[in-house]
Amino acid sequence: MQGLAQQLADDWGYSTPEELAEDYVLDGVAPSICKNSGCGYSTEYEPDQDRGHCENCGTNTVTSVFVLLGVI
Repeated sequence: MQGLAQQLADDWGYSTPEELAEDYVLDGVAPSICKNSGCGYSTEYEPDQDRGHCENCGTNTVTSVFVLLGVI
C-alpha cells in the first residue's frame, strides 16, 4: 500500500505520504485514493475510511492516507 500512499502524495503535491498526513492530522477529512488497479481516483474522506465509494469506478475501495500508512 506504500505505492498507493506515494501516488496520493504526488497527486496532492507532496514529496512523501508522511508530509501529506502531517498536514491533515488535525482535520476531519483526509486525502484518500481508490485501491482498484488502473483507477487512482483521489478525494477526501474520513481519516479512518477504508471502504469509501469511488465516484470514478463505482466500487467501495477508497482508502485514506492514514489507513494506507497504518496510522489507523
